Amino acid sequence: MKKIAILGSTGSIGRNALEVIALHPDRFGVTALAAGENVELLAEQIARFRPRLVSVKTRELAEKLAAQVREEPPEIAWGTNGMVRVATAEGVDVVVSAVVGAAGLIPTLAAIDAGRDIALANKETLVMAGDLVIDRVRQKGVSLIPVDSEHSAVFQCMNAGSSSEVRRVILTASGGPFLDMDPSEFDGITVEQALAHPNWSMGPKITIDSATMMNKGLEVIEARHLFDLPPDRIDVVIHPQSIVHSMVEFEDGSVIAQMGVPDMKIPIAYALSHPERLDSGADRLDLVSVGALEFREVDRERFPALEMAYRALEVGGDRTAVLNAANEVAVAAFLDGLIKFTDIARIIGEVLGELEPAAATDVEQILDADRRSRAAARTIIEDLQ
Repeated sequence: MKKIAILGSTGSIGRNALEVIALHPDRFGVTALAAGENVELLAEQIARFRPRLVSVKTRELAEKLAAQVREEPPEIAWGTNGMVRVATAEGVDVVVSAVVGAAGLIPTLAAIDAGRDIALANKETLVMAGDLVIDRVRQKGVSLIPVDSEHSAVFQCMNAGSSSEVRRVILTASGGPFLDMDPSEFDGITVEQALAHPNWSMGPKITIDSATMMNKGLEVIEARHLFDLPPDRIDVVIHPQSIVHSMVEFEDGSVIAQMGVPDMKIPIAYALSHPERLDSGADRLDLVSVGALEFREVDRERFPALEMAYRALEVGGDRTAVLNAANEVAVAAFLDGLIKFTDIARIIGEVLGELEPAAATDVEQILDADRRSRAAARTIIEDLQ
């Protein structure tokens, strides 16, 4: 039986992972869970899955949780140290890294250093520190299996040939809710409109990233590290139906695609059970009902965030960490109603232009770039008020 720890158990990926685990009690057990502020849901998860160790964001939340789980309570930790403890808990085989944002970097690195296999849904870990993370994975001899639907698809398609035979990777993007909206109307986009994704049910930050297509930009960066491909061999196409999750083109002209209904339980189940396949609990794909599958070229003027991600990847150093941090701050400001939708990309561009490129060869340099970028983004946002 595989023992599982989940970083971000009350988020969208964490909840889906626990649903998959519940389908296979003979194959998986839950050892440790880390959440943020949703103490009520975490208490329900504790009652159902009986982890030995849990963690929440703050000491105050830990005390609140302790009052709710008096019967056979787990050990309760908090803060970054609590997440690290969950990630390195004794006996854990696989850590599902599903924390949203830069907060996932330190506990994911700790899990790798502890020799744990990683089911990676926290794309920011590779966006911020891809070279460092991949080096650690190789040194420790652990497995890193992607959970993002696009990267899981590529990972699966790669089995059709050797890495030396890959010509390019093709990531698909739904285009989000504004694919056909006149760009002149973008200034008036509301938070409610941006959160109304046509296909996927995701957390608010990732949903906004999908609307700006920054999510796809971050996935391009992640793919570069996961599959050791240069940026010019990682393409993005619009696929509004979200049925083809990504494709790999091989040297002989064959294009291998992975398809399925848009349900994160499918890539989660594959990451947990790899190299086997288990029932994910997702609906089955009926191509007759779907009908036509559509593909379009990306309009990079409509979605400037994607172009910024490619440029940051090409420059290297701390650029992708700067991009990620500025985006996190800008998206949070949009969700709080402080800036317009179009300000998100504008702020990211200004931060990238304001901060000079620097090296990013260790965690301290990466975290310093993250801090400086957040401060610069907040100053720009204050000036917009």
